[in-house]
Amino acid sequence: MKQFAITGGKGGTGKSTVSVLFANKLRKEGKKVILCDCDVECPNDYLLLGQELKKAEKKVFAQFPKLDKKKCQKCGLCVQNCRANAIFQAPGQYPIFLHELCSGCGLCWHLCPHQAIKIEKKVTGEIFKNKINENFYLVTGRSVGVVDETGPIVTELRDYVLKLAKKIKADYLLLDTSVGMHCGVIRALIGADLAHAVTEPTPLGAHDLELILKLLKVLKVSTKIVLNQADLGEGELIDRIARKTGVEIKYKIPYSKELVKAYSQGKLMEVNLL
Repeated sequence: MKQFAITGGKGGTGKSTVSVLFANKLRKEGKKVILCDCDVECPNDYLLLGQELKKAEKKVFAQFPKLDKKKCQKCGLCVQNCRANAIFQAPGQYPIFLHELCSGCGLCWHLCPHQAIKIEKKVTGEIFKNKINENFYLVTGRSVGVVDETGPIVTELRDYVLKLAKKIKADYLLLDTSVGMHCGVIRALIGADLAHAVTEPTPLGAHDLELILKLLKVLKVSTKIVLNQADLGEGELIDRIARKTGVEIKYKIPYSKELVKAYSQGKLMEVNLL
């Protein structure tokens, strides 16, 4: 099985659109495909495919600290050692845990000399599966509540989708990453055989393309460039980066009213642009 990642850094360049177009192209070639939406904070591949996220196949849990005030001596040792600055303590008061910032590393409850910190598990994410047809599955990860660190959710999502791929004997696994270059993106990219860096012919698109290409080089992932809306803006900006880095522009997708209409109606499966 081949693992292809679709990434790009900047938001709004068309990563999700390209992901669906790739999946549909491979499906029409007779390949069995799984599209995995790793943008757990804002998944939208299911919308582009006219699907709904109904019942979660799996829930993702994380560990968080919980204070036992009867045992706490207000010594502040947990506050002093929290690298994520996820514990606040006013003078003479009990510490307050900020779960939005907590990574669940466990240091605070291991350090507490009074055993005043306990472990509490909370749902931080959900995983959904949609069977589009016999050769096309969509797997979606979605965070629950405010989650500062999405990396663990993406890791669970990847584990789930790899097991599914083995079970159905998939030919291709497409990983649609979130925007940026944070831990969630990195965890989606690790292990990919090839990455398609989607960009647009604008200064911001060029800026983020250079950054994501540097990251992919560090991760040692082979890369191709996909230039979306190629006939608009400043295409030379992207051509210059391609020449400088030696990364091929594999696809140039022109602006298309047909694509915009299909996108808005959740009917991208009907469009052929690749």
